[in-house]
Amino acid sequence: MATARPVVSVYQFDAPSEKKETVPMPQVLASPLRPDLVRYIHTNMAKNKRQAMSVKAEAGHETCATSWRTGRAVARIPRVSGGGTHRAGQGAYGNMARGGHMFSATRTWRRWHRRVNVTQKRHAVATALAASTLPPLVMARGHRIGQVAELPLVVSDGIESMTKTKQAIEVLKKLGCEEELKKIVDSKKIRAGRGKMRNRRYTMRKGPLVVYLEDN
Repeated sequence: MATARPVVSVYQFDAPSEKKETVPMPQVLASPLRPDLVRYIHTNMAKNKRQAMSVKAEAGHETCATSWRTGRAVARIPRVSGGGTHRAGQGAYGNMARGGHMFSATRTWRRWHRRVNVTQKRHAVATALAASTLPPLVMARGHRIGQVAELPLVVSDGIESMTKTKQAIEVLKKLGCEEELKKIVDSKKIRAGRGKMRNRRYTMRKGPLVVYLEDN
C-alpha cells in the first residue's frame, strides 16, 4: 500500500498553524503504486493528440529515369535520361539514390491513435494521487516541500470562498508553499524550437496540485 496513515490533519485556511480536525485518509490515497501502469497510460494517451503526417506520394519519382540494364558494368538502378547536365546518368527513384524516395515512405493512414482502457485510466489516476501523498517521491520529483506540514495537505472549506489569485497565493505561502511557488515563477523560459511561433512561446514547471469541490 502507498501509505499506512489512518487519518490526515485538516488545517485552518486563514490560520495554517492551527489544526481544525482530523479526517480518515481517503482509500484512493492508499492505492498501490503502479509506475508501469502510469507510464503505459501516459504513453498511449499522448498518441491521441497526434496529427497524420507523411511525405508526398510522388516524392522521389518526379523525374524521368530508366535502368541501363546489364552489360554497362554499372548498377541496375534507374538513371536519369538525357544529356548536357550533371543530372543525366545519375541514379534516381531508389532509396539509396540522391533525390530518390525514402525507404518505406510514411503514409497518412498509419494507425496514429490508441484505444485506452477506461478502467486502467482510472487506476492510473488513483495510483498517481497516492504517489503525491508520499514526501520522498514528491521531493524526488523536484518539488520544494520542506516547509509543508504534511502530505496530503488538507485545508478547511473556507478557502473555496476566495475569488482573487492574490489571496490564494498568500494562503499557499502561509501553508509552506512559498519556495515551491518561487521555483515555478523562476522557471519560465522561452520554448526552444518552432513552438514559440505557434502560441506555445513559454514553458514553465508544474506547481502544486489543488483539488477542490466548489469553485465559487
